[in-house]
Amino acid sequence: MNLPNKLTILRVIMIPFFVAALLYDGGANQNMRYVAAALFIIASLTDMLDGKIARKYNLVTNFGKFMDPLADKLLVCSALICMIELRELPAWMVIIIISREFIISGFRLVASDNGVVIAASYWGKFKTTFQMIGVVLLIFNIPALSTLTTIIVWIALALTVISLVDYIVKNAGVLTEGKM
Repeated sequence: MNLPNKLTILRVIMIPFFVAALLYDGGANQNMRYVAAALFIIASLTDMLDGKIARKYNLVTNFGKFMDPLADKLLVCSALICMIELRELPAWMVIIIISREFIISGFRLVASDNGVVIAASYWGKFKTTFQMIGVVLLIFNIPALSTLTTIIVWIALALTVISLVDYIVKNAGVLTEGKM
């Protein structure tokens, strides 16, 4: 159990505390929203940090390859589902984002069965960055930033669809008799 894997586990452990803080008092308590934002930001930073440490010090493990993207998806999806509960995002938008995650995970599973690793694309990394920024802005819920928040959320949604199409086009061979 190396440091990057511990950071990944920490991220997963933080999720219920983040959700509890965000949904406390129906999301009406601004101080708890600040706590939720801090937890989300720290968890998001561990996502960036664990990967850098793993690559820099050659600490990449099978556990990390499996758990790191799963922890990332759990964190972001938990936040987005909470935003539906708080009536700050429409369900259809969250369904599109979560569906993309399931589709890409399925592609990766099929590819893995054929000995192929599908690396994260730049589109996927941009998507994750905009989703995380959008979530933080939604958590803070600052009226003066509502237009910026809306723009960031729409960009995140567009990048979600673009990155899905990119993965499908680049990796269509995974679904046709395991050819790449």
